[in-house]
Amino acid sequence: MIGLATLSLFLLAVLALFLSPGPNMAFVLSHGVAHGPRGGFAAALGISAADLVHTLFAATGVTALVAAWPPSFDLLRYAGALYLLWLAVQALRSGGGLRLGAQARPAGFGRIVRMALLNNLVNPKALLFFMVFLPQFVDPARGSVPLQLVQLGIVLSLAALGFNTLLGACSGQVGRWLQRRPGAEKFQRGLLATVMLALAVRLLFLDRPVPR
Repeated sequence: MIGLATLSLFLLAVLALFLSPGPNMAFVLSHGVAHGPRGGFAAALGISAADLVHTLFAATGVTALVAAWPPSFDLLRYAGALYLLWLAVQALRSGGGLRLGAQARPAGFGRIVRMALLNNLVNPKALLFFMVFLPQFVDPARGSVPLQLVQLGIVLSLAALGFNTLLGACSGQVGRWLQRRPGAEKFQRGLLATVMLALAVRLLFLDRPVPR
């Protein structure tokens, strides 16, 4: 089991990470503005689910195997960039299968969850983050290392869900306010497409880690 002191330090580190602007924050904010609080929560749920998957990959050694094959980094980032570009195009298309703001439908909720999940899973930086970050708080003297990694990952995922849900709710209120303004739907779609495009460009220009 993880010690209380280690867990407290871990939560402080996680909070500092959450407060630093990054792709997850941008994804939640943009979907909250575009689809309301429900859309922000859907994005938060998808990101937390991806965190759990990354945790399992790190605990079972899958991440280490992927990282050991140099081309995997480029394959993941190119796939992620293409996916984000596709999302940007979908956001600009009329209809796009999603309703905005207060008009969001349950089907749109599930789709946003899947988009957030896949967007996180194809981000090679997220994959490497879990491989590097979680082990720093593991103490082999306290028992099974994989079990401690899973415990830390669950804590991180729950904390991320709470933080991103709050973030999505706040941005969702902005989206509802915009919904009452003329031309709001076009602005919301444009904002979402711009964020997805920016995230795609970011992935394309990520530096590949140098083996040590």
